[in-house]
Amino acid sequence: MSYHSKALAESNTAFFPIFTPDIWPYLCRNREKPYADMRIRTICFVVLLLTTVLKGFSEGYEINLTMPSFQNDTLVLGHRFNASFIPQDTVIVDSKGKGTFSGDETLPEGMYLVFLPDKSFFDLLIGKDQTFDFETDTSDYIANMKIRNSLENEAFYAYQLFLKDSREKAEALQAKLTSATNAGDSANIRESLNQVNASVQDHIQELISANRDNFFGVFLKALQEVKVPDPPLNADGKPIDPAFQYKYYKAHYFDNFDFTDVRLLRTPFYEQKLMTYIEKVAFQAPDSLIKDVDMLIVGSRSDPQLFRYMLITLFNHFAKSQIMGMDAVYIHIADKYYIPEAEWSDPEFISKLKERVEKTKPTLIGVQATDIQLVEVQSDHFIQSLENEDLKKNPYVGKFFQLHDIDARFTILYFWEVDCGHCKKATPELYDVYNRMKTRGVEVIAVNTLSGEEGKVKWIDYINDNGFYDWINCWNPYDFNYKIIYDIATTPQLFVLNENKEIIAKRIAPEQAEKIIESMLDKEQQTSND
Repeated sequence: MSYHSKALAESNTAFFPIFTPDIWPYLCRNREKPYADMRIRTICFVVLLLTTVLKGFSEGYEINLTMPSFQNDTLVLGHRFNASFIPQDTVIVDSKGKGTFSGDETLPEGMYLVFLPDKSFFDLLIGKDQTFDFETDTSDYIANMKIRNSLENEAFYAYQLFLKDSREKAEALQAKLTSATNAGDSANIRESLNQVNASVQDHIQELISANRDNFFGVFLKALQEVKVPDPPLNADGKPIDPAFQYKYYKAHYFDNFDFTDVRLLRTPFYEQKLMTYIEKVAFQAPDSLIKDVDMLIVGSRSDPQLFRYMLITLFNHFAKSQIMGMDAVYIHIADKYYIPEAEWSDPEFISKLKERVEKTKPTLIGVQATDIQLVEVQSDHFIQSLENEDLKKNPYVGKFFQLHDIDARFTILYFWEVDCGHCKKATPELYDVYNRMKTRGVEVIAVNTLSGEEGKVKWIDYINDNGFYDWINCWNPYDFNYKIIYDIATTPQLFVLNENKEIIAKRIAPEQAEKIIESMLDKEQQTSND
């Protein structure tokens, strides 16, 4: 038995018709088939449809291109969206490879690519200045690129050439280092490598400073990792706070990468940067993650498209999580943001989501378990029923008790039934756990979810066959509301409660419950010894 989320998730691609290079055969102009014009009209419709959902109404754009390697062919301009390509415009170049991407509305700023008939592509940065020219050819898009009237693209391609040159220098030095025959030569080569690396970093900082007012500067800065300082030391030379560097890195993670800038959403690395923070940098506890999620969603309100992306991405991530307790983050996102603000979502989906939220809230980790009334059947009744069929069938036996009346350091609330295949494996395992843990203040409430005479007969026979008399055997043949409260759609379901009847673990296997309780008891013992 393992924790399984029942959360609802929604597609994050609904607001973007995502295309990949595989569509190229359908976008290319085919001069030999009469369907070419129909395809071009379809492209125009797609582009028109895309532009209706993207903001920006101003002077438009005009990008003149010259690519002699392609004559009378179709080129596509689109922006990046993580690993995907969103087409924005198409052009059929003339016999000299000349053409113009143009439109009456400004393009959304970001990293774009020009997709070519041979399935190759190269990047362009689209910022505020959207009237410029470029020329290149297929032998080397970067080295042969000529940009006119776009300072940030000139800087972008000069930067790529600089990186290429620096990389070649570093590779040559690395080859020398590999073949070096003495320590002196190795030290000199390493120093040269360090100088190349330092030169690259210095140049990057110069470019960021010089381009702070355009998208290239924002883009380049976003690629830089935060430099973490050494931790402060005490008089003994040891770190004052062993977690200093982690705390610093987390606090400054977004210093260079402005997640509130929607332009970075149109790059290949936005989601990777975001999910690295959520999965590897943020402290993996629901309460802490909820604070981080709030910070990210509130920050994304700078742009409606970015807000939608952020909300759907985080919502889906936690909806699909199989980590116990993370449903609290999912419920928080759904309740606070998704249900009241996801106007794009289908009403039926929102209705189901509301139901899921209400069903899940009572069983979140940290919540006090809802008090329920059950009927305990004593071991004497099970034994006496061995030779008395009427007694075995009689559902009107036992004594009522409340869950919260059970006085135990830890309570394992276990819902099961005889006919459940997984229960047949988990129930004996749990009984073994109980026998090992009962002297340490652990009680098990084993709730049989079958009802009626037939259900009671099966229950009585199973307990007698296995001798599971020592824990609290119970059911409630008169009221099944507990199934709704604890969301018992399938069995087995196991909840671990502390002495205040707060849920500390749920939907886990018996051995996992044992490890969790042992860990908490060991911590308590260690604390008392200190």
